[in-house]
Amino acid sequence: MSEENESKFSLETILAIGLVTTILLSTILIIVASAGKETVLSAYEADAEGNLAYMQLTEMRASLGEDDYRVANTMSTPMLVNDWEDPHRTMLIIAGAEKPFDSAEAAAIYDFVTNKGGKVIIASNSTNAQPVAEAFGVKYFDAPVVDPFRFYEVTDDTDQRVPEDQRKLWAVASIDRDVTQMGEERAQPCTDAMMDAADISNCRTPVLFHRPTALQVLDEQTETNREVSVLAHASTPAFIASNSYRSDDSSNPILGEGKTGLVVRIDYPVEGVLDETPEGQGKLNVTGSIVFVSDHSVFANHLWSPVVAEQTGKEQCDSVHYQQNNHSCWSTDSEGLDVAYGDATFKGNEKFFLSLIYDMMEFDNNGLSSSITSQTQNFNLVFDESRHTSGALVSPFTEAVGAVVLLTSDAALKWLIGLNLFALLAIAIMVVPEKENWRHVFDLTRFRERPNKVDESKYVARVRTAFLTKVRNMHDLTRDEFARKTPAEVMQLVRDPRLVELVSSNRSYSNDELRELIPQIRRWGK
Repeated sequence: MSEENESKFSLETILAIGLVTTILLSTILIIVASAGKETVLSAYEADAEGNLAYMQLTEMRASLGEDDYRVANTMSTPMLVNDWEDPHRTMLIIAGAEKPFDSAEAAAIYDFVTNKGGKVIIASNSTNAQPVAEAFGVKYFDAPVVDPFRFYEVTDDTDQRVPEDQRKLWAVASIDRDVTQMGEERAQPCTDAMMDAADISNCRTPVLFHRPTALQVLDEQTETNREVSVLAHASTPAFIASNSYRSDDSSNPILGEGKTGLVVRIDYPVEGVLDETPEGQGKLNVTGSIVFVSDHSVFANHLWSPVVAEQTGKEQCDSVHYQQNNHSCWSTDSEGLDVAYGDATFKGNEKFFLSLIYDMMEFDNNGLSSSITSQTQNFNLVFDESRHTSGALVSPFTEAVGAVVLLTSDAALKWLIGLNLFALLAIAIMVVPEKENWRHVFDLTRFRERPNKVDESKYVARVRTAFLTKVRNMHDLTRDEFARKTPAEVMQLVRDPRLVELVSSNRSYSNDELRELIPQIRRWGK
């Protein structure tokens, strides 16, 4: 068939089709993998409805935005935290780690806190956060905590009591002190005035948990150059429901008094951080802090906002359901709050965590310039959007952005990398030269012909030369060494009578004789 009638794709077309096919297949695979999953625990999922809306973190982001923090998000690995600007004035919030951290990510977070003075809050009710916790000497358990004495009451839309769930715990938490070491001041509720004045060391505030697991500080891994504080814990009889939800099941571990941690804070002194001081640019000492929370839902809208908490039926301590069902509340428990000292009303987890975040930041650092500490917009809060499930349509975008962010954390460079990748591909498609037009002629009448036919008179000489080369190679001789061999020495190396005749005589061989010798030459030396 002639060249004009042939239908062929150009190289540029094949590359373009391959690119489009790869993108489509990648997108389809990601969508299939994430099909049926809805985005939860996101600070940016504002369009969620119904129960899904209650599981987002939009109320938390709104609260922090109202306080004028610089709120941002990351869709990539925590391995990049140490590249962030002003890490000692930056907090990473990870709520709901739905996939485990790897060792490199855990090491990066550890370095961010202990060497850069960074701030981190990790909230999880599974062992997905264990690699990070292990680096700090903390253990996450893989089962929920059941507390028969400290669970809160919930009502439905008709104000009817929802069947009790002893996994929905309440606790009275301290902000900057270990509650197991507090004295009589532990009964003091943190009032609004105390919060506004940052006078929070001698008070506690109620915090609600949805279904937390337990946290345990491993004493054998405790470092000396740090301060560990259990900010909240379950009651002494609380147990970890590893085998069942029955309190009489001996296989369910009970950690003991003050050991069933719900919120654990660890602070590290960090020296020599560069920032603005009262004297100008210089070095100062800061505190790196990390807080482990045993339940990711503490930040969710239904527990964060007091309005949403009331709408979803979270009962206060004056509810008749506590009295009728004979279990304690945070203002009636013997180790809880005393209303004689102030208002002990639950005002959402917002009250506790806003104060905790403020206390973890460097607002009280006298080494920092007042121009920094006087304005909250100089402090950064970053929500990790990569750790929780994303919807099928959003996943391809987040995965692609995450891959680009792995290369750089600079916003401008992210766009440059993405554009350059497409530009390089386009250039490659345009500049790769196409082969020159050519035809392959196949003629049955000429299939034995060669471009340069070998002279028949040289057949024997070519076979003899090839065989001698094989003899030289078999005996590992250089060309010069072989050339110095006498004819007798060469024949001694060959030994085969017929092949000795080939290399020592000048007789002529017919084509049939050569065809018989060639297999013998191939077998020689084996």
